Amino acid sequence: MGLSGRVPRRVEAATKAGLLDLLDEALDAGWTVRRVCHQLELGEVRAHRWIGRRARGQLVDKTPGGSPAHGLLPAEEREILALFDEWGETDRSHRKLAHRGSYLHRVWVSPSSVRRVLFLADKHFRPRPRPGRSVRKQFPDWVEYKPNCIWIYDTTHFPAAGMAVLIIEDLVSRKWLTEIVSAEETSTQVQVVFTDALEREGLLALVGARLDGLVDLTVDDPARPILLAMSDNGPQMTSGSTREFMALCAIHQHFGRPGTPTDQAWIESLFGHVKAEWPHLAKIGDPAVLRAELAVVREHYNGVRLHAGIGYVTPDDEHQGRGTAIRKAREAGLEQARLRRIAYHRANRTPDPAVHPEHDLSEEPGDVG
Repeated sequence: MGLSGRVPRRVEAATKAGLLDLLDEALDAGWTVRRVCHQLELGEVRAHRWIGRRARGQLVDKTPGGSPAHGLLPAEEREILALFDEWGETDRSHRKLAHRGSYLHRVWVSPSSVRRVLFLADKHFRPRPRPGRSVRKQFPDWVEYKPNCIWIYDTTHFPAAGMAVLIIEDLVSRKWLTEIVSAEETSTQVQVVFTDALEREGLLALVGARLDGLVDLTVDDPARPILLAMSDNGPQMTSGSTREFMALCAIHQHFGRPGTPTDQAWIESLFGHVKAEWPHLAKIGDPAVLRAELAVVREHYNGVRLHAGIGYVTPDDEHQGRGTAIRKAREAGLEQARLRRIAYHRANRTPDPAVHPEHDLSEEPGDVG
């Protein structure tokens, strides 16, 4: 019968007949009805009811629901099916189809009623095809994971001042290199901020060296870049003027997938932390004050704030190559502290309660004196 444990609330007629046969055999062997029902985990009243239904040939359950007074009319069911045939490809939802019926003044039913009628008629909405999953574009083979090799830039907004701020960040060291505050978002701002960043990082000399030869301004040659610049697909990033400027500076552009901000997670994280940790920036209405405050915040972000993404050192430490030594020094310090604790506790096995009250066992539960 395929049963284990208590008999379910609803079972097939064949299962009921099988249980009653077991009941009859046990009664013939001298068992009582109560004892048999206890062993079968079947209610005693339920067993007597089944015996009466078997005598009447009615072990098969009747269709539930009866005839409700609020049931749908046959004309309403036909109208629902007609709506499905006419509007199913457009609405693709039993909820929309229910509202479509009242919108067209044809039938007034609930979404659950539409769903039930369509299910009983074996009619189903055709699901829309899902778009294919895009694959993130990999970095070129020549890219090295070190500071001043991969930059990422994007724009964030400060509505109180009516300004857009374009920031460049070093993806490896997480250093906030520079920013530009402007009311416009064009290729001009991109060129200005990259020129400033190249000068700050001492890379303009490399750009000048690349300009000694002939450079095709319309082609990015991955064989001669000085760094990789990541961004989204904003118009100021993908414009022809920006492309020519990047080619002139021997910077290779790398774009994220459209509609996928996680491809620029590094710069988005910077924006989020800056606005969360310095909320007063969003309240500044004077662009000049905003520029001054952003410069102060940049210095604190780079030189004071410990960055979790690079092992809790400052971006300046990581950018200047001190990050690895600082992380190793912490590991060595933790090991030395562990050894000192072990040596101390081995030499002081009986703690003095006056010095270490937490080790005083006189008041521990279960102490018998």
